[in-house]
Amino acid sequence: MQARAFELNSVGQVAKQLKDIDLVVHCAGPFELTAEVMMKACIASKTHYLDITGELDVFELAASFQDQAKAAGVVLCPGVGFDVIPTDCVAAQLKQQMPDATHLRLGFDSRSRMSRGTAKTSVRRIGEGGAIRKNGKITAVPLAYKAEKIDFGGGEKMAMTIPWGDVSTAYYSTGIGNVEVFIPAHPKLVSRMRRMNWFRWLFRTEMMKNWLMKKIDNQPAGPKDEEREKHYTWVWGEVKNAQGETLTMRKQVLNGYTLTAQGAVFMAMHVLATGPAGGFYTPSKLYGPELVEKFLYQPS
Repeated sequence: MQARAFELNSVGQVAKQLKDIDLVVHCAGPFELTAEVMMKACIASKTHYLDITGELDVFELAASFQDQAKAAGVVLCPGVGFDVIPTDCVAAQLKQQMPDATHLRLGFDSRSRMSRGTAKTSVRRIGEGGAIRKNGKITAVPLAYKAEKIDFGGGEKMAMTIPWGDVSTAYYSTGIGNVEVFIPAHPKLVSRMRRMNWFRWLFRTEMMKNWLMKKIDNQPAGPKDEEREKHYTWVWGEVKNAQGETLTMRKQVLNGYTLTAQGAVFMAMHVLATGPAGGFYTPSKLYGPELVEKFLYQPS
């Protein structure tokens, strides 16, 4: 296997490294620190760009490069892993079933522990609080802005809102202007997150971020193979129209880290095989809402 090591400091230097590369699957997170240089370099070198982010701001960044990517004939498709293939496809399928939907709620229930990378991304975001999409605009809200009981597929659980990538991507995939994303959360965690809103500013300081990064570095790298095989994920979605009618969908998919590995490879091969037009895409827009069916959990 050939390898090439280079820093992500200069768009021009990265573009030189990519001049003979057809496609990049960018995996160097936290993506808020690395994605912009790589996206710009890919556009300059006419290299297709995919990544495995779930970071809200990175999706919005990619969307802002739509015109440049289209002119360069370059695909920009962040989120070709668990973040956000299954939730994005559930959103798109629900939109197909209810074309007049005005509100969308998504969520997932995974019993797998976080990897170090996911944990680092999560703590870097705490200082910014939560986020929802309201009337077409991404809107800042407090941590644990909403909390309620939801049946993701494995039984009813208390859940809270999080600033997941679908707050961005689901709008581009469906056109639905009101989007919220939930995960299960014990009532004590909900209370703790809400108390953190009083001193959330502290988590925006580099000193606090660096201290938390070092603590995370001492944690296990992520779930092992046997844990990933055992812990599948429920994905849930609900749409509502102006008349108050609702539709709900639940799907049982692979463990998030397994899905990320398989999804990134599958989508890279799809882009290389089909040569789609340049521009910004979500996973369901690049492949189709049926993409999620390729990653359903099949009990052995």
